Amino acid sequence: MKLIQILKVAIIPVLTVFSFLSTSNTALADYLTSQGVGGEHRYELWSTDDNKDYYLKIWSNHQGSTESDSYSTIHFTSTREALSYFDSLERR
Repeated sequence: MKLIQILKVAIIPVLTVFSFLSTSNTALADYLTSQGVGGEHRYELWSTDDNKDYYLKIWSNHQGSTESDSYSTIHFTSTREALSYFDSLERR
């Protein structure tokens, strides 16, 4: 009987804390900020959870859907910088 009480009081709370800590780390992921089409290209702008890094994925409109493997990825530090790059690409 004492072993069950020790489990309830000591081990279960410790395991619960470890479970919460590991869950918060695995829940971090990139997310889609915006997407659009312009001229001969389309884009998706992705951001990290901390909004410090942005990734612009660019596809040619002449290829298949955005699920195609044929795209370019470019790293930026702001959404403005990424979208300005996409706009300049379309003006070429």
